[in-house]
Amino acid sequence: MESTLFTRIINGEIPGEFVHRDDLCVVIRDIHPQAPTHLLVIPIQPLPGIQAAQDADQSLLGHLLVVARRIAEQEGLAEDGYRLVINAGDHGGQEVPHLHVHLLGGRPMRWPPG
Repeated sequence: MESTLFTRIINGEIPGEFVHRDDLCVVIRDIHPQAPTHLLVIPIQPLPGIQAAQDADQSLLGHLLVVARRIAEQEGLAEDGYRLVINAGDHGGQEVPHLHVHLLGGRPMRWPPG
């Protein structure tokens, strides 16, 4: 897989505001926030999207969600609530072909989302 915007941020080629980093993922602030708090939970090992996930990725996918929950607590979002979003493919609104989980909070979320 070719280098993505997120790979370049993870590798330090492009600046990003890191909130968390471990062996499996990073969390950065979105540069075009759609809520007062808008973070991206991104696996270090690139996966084109959730639609490309395999059974072998189960542990990684669970890790991303647990990290998202921890960061939501750290950011003070746990009590009022927050939204996690994974966009898949063109019709799903995916713009970067590197799996990532949007963590949005700090305001009421509406339904349907889009």
